Amino acid sequence: MKRILPILLALAVPTAALAGPGDLGGSEKQPINVTAIAMFFAFVMGTLGITYWASKRTKSASDFYTAGGGITGFQNGLAIAGDYMSAATLLGLSSMVFATGFDGFIYTISFFVGWPIILFLLAERLRNLGRYTFADIASYRLDQSKVRTFAAMGSLTVVCFYLIVQMVGAGQLIKLLFGLDYAVAVIIVGVLMVVYVTFGGMIATTWVQIIKACLLLGGGVLLCALALSKFGFSLENVAAKAVESHKAGVKIMGPGTMLADPVSAVSLSLGLVFGTAALPHILMRFFTVPNAKEARKSVFVASGFIGFFFLIVCILGLAAVSIVGTDPQFFEGGKVGGKLLGGGNMPVMHLAKALGGDIFLGFLSAVAFATILAVVSGLALAGASAIAHDIYARVIRKGHATEAEEMRVSKLSSLVLGVVAVILGIMFEKQNVAFLVGLTFGIAASANFPVLFLSMYWRGLTTKGALWGGIAGLVSAVTCVVLSKAVWVVVLNNPAPIFPYEHPALFSMTLAFLVTIVVSKLDGSETAKAEKALFDDQYVRAQTGIGAASASNH
Repeated sequence: MKRILPILLALAVPTAALAGPGDLGGSEKQPINVTAIAMFFAFVMGTLGITYWASKRTKSASDFYTAGGGITGFQNGLAIAGDYMSAATLLGLSSMVFATGFDGFIYTISFFVGWPIILFLLAERLRNLGRYTFADIASYRLDQSKVRTFAAMGSLTVVCFYLIVQMVGAGQLIKLLFGLDYAVAVIIVGVLMVVYVTFGGMIATTWVQIIKACLLLGGGVLLCALALSKFGFSLENVAAKAVESHKAGVKIMGPGTMLADPVSAVSLSLGLVFGTAALPHILMRFFTVPNAKEARKSVFVASGFIGFFFLIVCILGLAAVSIVGTDPQFFEGGKVGGKLLGGGNMPVMHLAKALGGDIFLGFLSAVAFATILAVVSGLALAGASAIAHDIYARVIRKGHATEAEEMRVSKLSSLVLGVVAVILGIMFEKQNVAFLVGLTFGIAASANFPVLFLSMYWRGLTTKGALWGGIAGLVSAVTCVVLSKAVWVVVLNNPAPIFPYEHPALFSMTLAFLVTIVVSKLDGSETAKAEKALFDDQYVRAQTGIGAASASNH
């Protein structure tokens, strides 16, 4: 596993959270890739033009946070897909299929299973109850200051950890694909992220994600078509040649040992499904559409594109087994079956070079860089909204801040987040940060999701229950990760882990739900009774959308 994902374990996607720690220091700098840099420069110029256009349309807080609620369901679905399909998806998952066959395919499916949860349980109520952030929903009938503060801190924790691993992963990936220095890559990503968010807000971020999704889908489909053409467009032939070429033979077509431990498998699955459903930058996208119908459509469209792309990634990984895996030019020293040039994440890039030459390799490299920009832009906007909307406008100013003041704080926050992300990214260059991704999903699933879910579905939730349950989930998730192998052994160099499993969600999320329910049940205060009585009003709005924030006129 460590050889399969040496770099992209650190990228901010579930891929990293699932595979265990990797060696980030293992990526050697490659020669300058002029084609990739030229194509990436063209992408940046185009997206900066979009940012300029978006800045002219971003006149209010609603425009800045949610594009005025004027994004269509199809556009939002494509943007969500762009947020979710990343460099780690393309490189990491295809390399897992390349190395392990069927196990990699099952692993890929695990990224997809969270979307029906979002579609059927969350999408409609999120849009009807929320305005800018998920804290709007969590605090709808509870104590605004306390619950908003906790929800905002949970969001910021997730965003900051995500930004650190994204920056570290970006620096290593760009060093590998472009031949640029690590620090240069991190600074470029940080500067562009701040520009997109500060000047263009959600409108610019949305279109950057849409363009990136189209480029990634287009590149993936074209590469898949070129690969299949080598096998007469027969998946049976692809599989047969892979079995013939792979050192494990027919064993790659059956389950291996990747998830042999059932406790780890269940904990991993819970973290993926419910962590994905509680990521602040994903939840924020549901407030960009005009109504609940379009919110449902967003998830439907996103699920379709994501599922389609994951299938393409699996085909690419399998095709690479016989095309890349048997070609000496892609191995160090020309030794087939040895170490791949550039590391274990490179099969799909080598496949692009084998089938489309240096130009296609440059295109895919540029798309990989573009994917990072799209993800960090969404993260920065989610973090800025938590600071400005939840903490500043609602907690500090008690709802009396003007839109101009709130937007000023948002833009300042995005600038500060960008600077912090660059500094931490450079500081963590030599560190193994894979554990931060597991921690991110653990916190999202254990601290954010129980409070969000129960606030929408359970009449008995009280402020005390939400706070104590959320804190229990947060503390237990952090503790489990620190005591697990990823930190206790790999980072702190202890001989054996105290917590025997890699993923905390099974334990920390269960504890969070349990504490939330028990404390809420024991809370007999007048405030608690009033909060429970407000559930009926919330339920009507959640179901009908009456009173929900509407789209702005553009």
